[in-house]
Amino acid sequence: MAKFAMGKMRRKGLASMAVQTVSTASTVDLGPAAGLSCRECGEIFPLGPIFACELCFGPLEVAYDLPTGDPEALRKRIEAGPANIWRYAPLLPVPADVAEKPNLNPGWTKLVQADNLARELGVEPGKLFVKDDSGNPTHSFKDRVVAQALEAARAFGFTTLSCSSTGNLAGAVGAAAARAGFRSCVFIPHDLEQGKVVMAAVYGGELVGIEGNYDDVNRFCSELIGDPLGEGWGFVNVNLRPYYGEGSKTLAYEICEQLGWVIPDQLVIPIASGSQLTKIDKGLQELIKLGLVEDKPYKIFGAQAEGCSPVSAAFKAGHDVVRPQKPNTIAKSLAIGNPADGPYVLDIARRTGGAVEDVNDEQVVEAIKILARTEGIFAETAGGVTVGVTKKLIEAGLIDPSLTTVVLNTGDGLKTLDAVAETSQATATIRPSLDAFRDAGLAN
Repeated sequence: MAKFAMGKMRRKGLASMAVQTVSTASTVDLGPAAGLSCRECGEIFPLGPIFACELCFGPLEVAYDLPTGDPEALRKRIEAGPANIWRYAPLLPVPADVAEKPNLNPGWTKLVQADNLARELGVEPGKLFVKDDSGNPTHSFKDRVVAQALEAARAFGFTTLSCSSTGNLAGAVGAAAARAGFRSCVFIPHDLEQGKVVMAAVYGGELVGIEGNYDDVNRFCSELIGDPLGEGWGFVNVNLRPYYGEGSKTLAYEICEQLGWVIPDQLVIPIASGSQLTKIDKGLQELIKLGLVEDKPYKIFGAQAEGCSPVSAAFKAGHDVVRPQKPNTIAKSLAIGNPADGPYVLDIARRTGGAVEDVNDEQVVEAIKILARTEGIFAETAGGVTVGVTKKLIEAGLIDPSLTTVVLNTGDGLKTLDAVAETSQATATIRPSLDAFRDAGLAN
């Protein structure tokens, strides 16, 4: 218990530790990345394919020698960059020539001013935005994190790119590996949505279904890393996880830049492992430290599906420990019953004055259809979770409808057609005649 309490106190320093500057000797060129820092004890390690502290077993994350000087000059440098995540290369663990290498160039997706959805949810006009990351190359935000992990894999000499996945990541790894000339072998639960299976298999790498849920798949991958069979393999969300997670920071960078270099007042972010939420917070803190945005309060809200809501349950109970759950939800991309970053999500939600909430499967489907009907955005089930939670939090008075709110949609609804197929059918089937059309009552 004492050891956990110590870890808890150290986690409270996450916001400041996230932007610390270090100098660690390394032969690896990953741009401003200077080392790996333990979130728990603060120990610094050289850059390498490691993900846990050898002293306290805490998770590692990238620490930087970030650029200093005139914020306006840095803003202009970013704005002159390519329309993808590499415009932020000075703030990411990638070499300076990253844009010249074969990759999928994800990012710079649309930030949609969602006034129709705002009217539906009772939000003031001009205050609600949807960050629609379905516009990435494989139609999910996972292209961002895989692009980062790929550069680390190149730097460390890996020849095979791999992952444990709930679906979207498998496709992103397969596509990125194909583009970069890597072999890929990815692992998924055996019962994923068929659309995601096809999107992962089409790129020509090996796709392996594991009997069990995502947590079973992840355990298997951790064992493979420690076996000679896994030599030369870069698992993007295991031994490359510190670099992989940094890709999510680019969502924070883009949102603020697209709002005119302003931090939104409120963000609603889906929770699977919790890494995306923690890295968005890290990105916001970095922008503040660099003077690229004005330091101001903001609230972060986490969104889960009721059938897999361990972080939401812990938040509501006032706990610091996230108790694992067995997933049972249509939102399979969020179905991680033992989320690695769960405790850090709790810290961030509480520190910023936000919350963690969940919605049931029926509410997820309803929210997918509301977003499609109001804004023409067809979200996968994870997007239904964030929109559904946003609606619930507004009704509960936890989200202020007069403040700027950004809701994340992290994937394309074409990947999860089964969720809405039963209730999204042809309005009518008629003979090819005007009389039949008139009789169907569709003329007006």
